[in-house]
Amino acid sequence: MKLENSWLYKEKRIHKMIVMRNIIAGLISLIMVSACQMKPDKLNGTIYETSAAGNKMTEVATNDEIETEVAISIFPEKQYQEIIGFGGSFTEASAYLLNQLSHANRQKILNAYFSDKGARYSLTRTHMNSCDFSLNNYSYAAVADDMELKHFSIQEDKDDIIPMIKAAQKISAEGFKIIASPWTAPPWMKDNNDWRGGKLLPKYYDTWSLFFSKYITAYAEEEIPIWAVTVENEPLGNNSNWESMHYTAEEMVELVKNHLGPKLKGDHPEVKILGYDQNRGEELKEWGDIIYKDEASSHYFDGIAVHWYASTIDWMGESLNYIHQLAPGKLLIQTEACVDAEVPHWKDDQWYWSKEATDWGWDWAPEEQKKDHPKYVPVYRYARDIIGCLNSNVQGWVDWNMVLDRQGGPNWFKNWCTAPVIVDPESDEVYFTPLYYTMAHFSKFMRPESKRIDWSCSDSDLMVTAVQNKDKSIVVALLNMNDSEKSISIKLNEKTLKTIISPKAIQTIVIPSQEKN
Repeated sequence: MKLENSWLYKEKRIHKMIVMRNIIAGLISLIMVSACQMKPDKLNGTIYETSAAGNKMTEVATNDEIETEVAISIFPEKQYQEIIGFGGSFTEASAYLLNQLSHANRQKILNAYFSDKGARYSLTRTHMNSCDFSLNNYSYAAVADDMELKHFSIQEDKDDIIPMIKAAQKISAEGFKIIASPWTAPPWMKDNNDWRGGKLLPKYYDTWSLFFSKYITAYAEEEIPIWAVTVENEPLGNNSNWESMHYTAEEMVELVKNHLGPKLKGDHPEVKILGYDQNRGEELKEWGDIIYKDEASSHYFDGIAVHWYASTIDWMGESLNYIHQLAPGKLLIQTEACVDAEVPHWKDDQWYWSKEATDWGWDWAPEEQKKDHPKYVPVYRYARDIIGCLNSNVQGWVDWNMVLDRQGGPNWFKNWCTAPVIVDPESDEVYFTPLYYTMAHFSKFMRPESKRIDWSCSDSDLMVTAVQNKDKSIVVALLNMNDSEKSISIKLNEKTLKTIISPKAIQTIVIPSQEKN
């Protein structure tokens, strides 16, 4: 009896243990399944899209339920260059046109570019003396052989350019920086006595340096601070078509090293000097080697400025990275870009999304360079170039004219181009092209003193860049040049945001600071 009872007791214990083990195993399995099915922590963000289908900085929703095909990860702990800003240029052409419009439309355009509700432009450019986008040729030093520039005057700018800048200053909450560039010295200082082509005579190096100083002082007296100057717009020339003045790299170094640099250091030490100011590519590298050859040659140069006209499809990142590596502590600023050699298409959004635009090189580039100048999509060219430049250590990106008319002027040489905003003064109409919204995707959200940050993307067809602003918010810009939409997950610190980018679209995703208060 005792043996039997003992056997039963053990049997019951074993049975209970088996049941308990099965229950525990079931619970573990359930927990594991549940864990696998749990959604990752949601990453909050606001998404804006501009697309060929018609979105114009339109807010689009996240979608946590979608299966994503593209995985993007953001790594804010790895940082690169500081961002100076984005914007456009105050030209006489743009300023003159604004003065032909009604007060309401003038304010509408300025608010669109500079207000907090608009594109919030933070980096701009203007011209010293006239350029092709002026109504005529003029200089602030019109009196020949006035070596001390006693007759220097910026009166020419007081009708149009200065009022436009001042109006923008009143609208801009955070302010904006201005880069000033000369297209040419007055003809009397040049070896060909002409507005076009030719070189600055060495005997006028000090007078021309004084010219820069007087310009900065005159603008300061108008309460317009100049942040930087470039030594010369396009020193390699433009085939002497409009205002220009030629330098070799060695000549520019001589001017800055022994004349302009010391003059501005003494009179306006806060103003930065940018060299080169022409196209990217091999010539940029050659100039960089000479400007940054040693401490003596580079001392007064705060950085280098570049333009985009060497190609309609290639931002030439290799040459940009080369310059950055030569002088990592110096500035690298894109100072000019536009859809050139094109009369604007009036109220035709689809043209700006079509591969129909051509540039100067389509007709005029040497045969060996034709490959760099195929037809292109204007929106893609802008967005691709900005993203490519940012990912290649460029710190600021400045568009050319802010406003042009339906002809693509006024331009005294009839060098017609396109701008983000086109106006018809006779009918007092304004057209915001898709290029305006393209610029705003970057200028509005990527603020001065932000830092470009690292990222990874599983889809090489999608262009990506990202920055972290001073307030620790993160801005991710995406360009989808494909004919189909893409479903995307963006991961940051184990949190995930899911969305869909439309076909042929730009998106900006703004992610608020993840730091706890």
